[in-house]
Amino acid sequence: MKVVVAEKPSVAIDLARVMGASQKKDGYIEGAQYTFTWCYGHLLQLAPPETYGYKAFTATGLPMIPDKFLLIPRLDEKGNPDKGILKQISTITRLFKLAQEIIIATDAGREGELIFRYLYHHIGVYKPLKRLWLSSLTDKAIVEAFQDLKPGNEFERLYMAARSRSEADWLVGMNATTGLTVAVKSQKPLSLGRVQTPTLAMICSRFVENKNFVPEKYFQIELSLSKNEISFTATSESKFKTQADADQLLSKILHSKKAVVENFDKKEVAEQPPLLFDLTTLQQEANRKHGLSADETLKTAQSLYESKLITYPRTSSRYITEDLFEKIPGIIAVQMKHPKFSHAATGFKGQKLNRKSVNSSKVTDHHALLPTENFPTNLSKVESQVYDLISSRLLESFSGTCIKDATRIVLIAEKEQFVATGSVIKIPGWRSIWGAIEEKEENEPEDSNQQLPQLNKMEILPVKNAKVLNKQTKPKPLHTEATLLKAMETAGKEMDDETIREAIKEKGIGTAATRASMIEVLFKRKYIEKQKKSLVPTHLGMLVYDLVKEKSLASVELTGNWEHKFIQIEKGILSDQNFHTEIIQYTKSITQEILQVSGTNQQLFHSEEMTSKIPCPCCNSGHIRIFDKAANCSRSQEGCKFVIFRTICGKKITEKHIKDLITNRKTGLIKGFKSPKNGKVFDAFLVLDNHFKTNFSFTK
Repeated sequence: MKVVVAEKPSVAIDLARVMGASQKKDGYIEGAQYTFTWCYGHLLQLAPPETYGYKAFTATGLPMIPDKFLLIPRLDEKGNPDKGILKQISTITRLFKLAQEIIIATDAGREGELIFRYLYHHIGVYKPLKRLWLSSLTDKAIVEAFQDLKPGNEFERLYMAARSRSEADWLVGMNATTGLTVAVKSQKPLSLGRVQTPTLAMICSRFVENKNFVPEKYFQIELSLSKNEISFTATSESKFKTQADADQLLSKILHSKKAVVENFDKKEVAEQPPLLFDLTTLQQEANRKHGLSADETLKTAQSLYESKLITYPRTSSRYITEDLFEKIPGIIAVQMKHPKFSHAATGFKGQKLNRKSVNSSKVTDHHALLPTENFPTNLSKVESQVYDLISSRLLESFSGTCIKDATRIVLIAEKEQFVATGSVIKIPGWRSIWGAIEEKEENEPEDSNQQLPQLNKMEILPVKNAKVLNKQTKPKPLHTEATLLKAMETAGKEMDDETIREAIKEKGIGTAATRASMIEVLFKRKYIEKQKKSLVPTHLGMLVYDLVKEKSLASVELTGNWEHKFIQIEKGILSDQNFHTEIIQYTKSITQEILQVSGTNQQLFHSEEMTSKIPCPCCNSGHIRIFDKAANCSRSQEGCKFVIFRTICGKKITEKHIKDLITNRKTGLIKGFKSPKNGKVFDAFLVLDNHFKTNFSFTK
């Protein structure tokens, strides 16, 4: 028997259907040749510090460096082993013992490899391994992948890189978080992390820079001119510090009413089409055009992938291979059904495709994002937005070059230089894909596209009008998710050139697959919040940033270099053991750095807690502290075990519910609980029993 392990039940069901397995069992699907089972994402996690004997949030034992990392089944919200997870691990263990061969069918990437390998080593039943490497979930792609299974040992280095990332995050995160919490004597954990902290630093430093920016006023003069019924404007090169200086020149120009052409430069410019999307650039575009969060875009893309409509979304490549290029005409032909792009797709018939996005050497684990040969129906609004971005980018990338006439005119008026620029599209090329669709044109980058007349050097033009422009310098805008993703990809270096950005992206913060989740972590920790599209730090976020901004943990460049080393481990250039040794040394130094942080902001941290004046009903000496996930006693570290979890049967209870529960031993009627067994929604009161446990009470 060959056992196939997928990352999710939905994928396992799809693989089983295509490969003819139909006997549904408890936790797996059986067939003649293959048995398909599944994980639920990560079934296992690295054990918490307590497992190794370390005490929670004390300086004793820091830095925490286990001799050997241990794996435990994933814990539920209450910190207990998840019963469903334990059951599935048991099922997979039994199947492994019966298997002649095991086929890895988790997502084809670093994290997917880690999900399977942690499980494989935890179970400890070692059978021959093969790898199913999928970039698409279409039936055809699944059959072809099963016909071309890869030896499992070819992906050993991918696992080593993933494990190195996982262990580095544990070492740095656990020690830095404990160190800062202890250093400032905070009564709640202050989370720090290898990727989390430099990402927070980018948001906070931009916020501080923007907030402290002092705008400077300046003035320019704008001329209105025309020739051959073509009107245009030209702006002074000089920026005047006072309006009086600008008014003085304006008066002279309005008196003379003429300008002389000093230079006329007109040239043809070829604007190459953009590269295909990887996940990060898709997330940027979805945020810029539609305001979608990075996490929302990733989840939507994953849904489209599992619906067989696009290729694997967690890709970091913007190129395709030569053999895939041969299939592009067929994929473009599918877009002839698209109501927005049918005309553009039809226009490819008989045309030579642009090869800018074709480069086999730049394709790593997966090629760039593409639509598949399946065309969607009945998509939600968000799914349509994301699918349309991927479809239009396909057509743009393989379209012809956009040809423009770019003109620059330099004029002299009263000894002052004035400049007019303009561009006129001669051959639209790739820019014709969206045509006149307003949502695209509305969001295109600003471009001086005024039409300019043909002029001759030393030609004198009449000035129809002139005015003073009242301007001021502007700060760098606050980060949006789009600009933050771009900054994370390039380790904070501001690169607009696509080629240069591609060259340095290996040293970015996080990976295409993890950046969205890291932004979500910052929201969850209440370190940042969203104001319209802008990301701004909260009071708590700024406090944490102020404490660690000078520490190496906040260094964007350092984290980017680590990410580069993970890629070197994948390629066999760097030993995972050498990296582990380096991370241990770094963990020791950063823990000492963090422990020396000044505790002058302790009271500010304490004020961030939602602290009530309600005495603890259990010990009668502490008071109740209300947090996002639970409420507990202020004497919890002294042994009081009173706790109320804030999410009960899928319903998050309010502060008022908690206060009523403790003071009155009963809440009012709460609507919208959901049974974990059958999914039925019900209403109930919450009551606190004599053992200080929370129970339900129902109306008669």
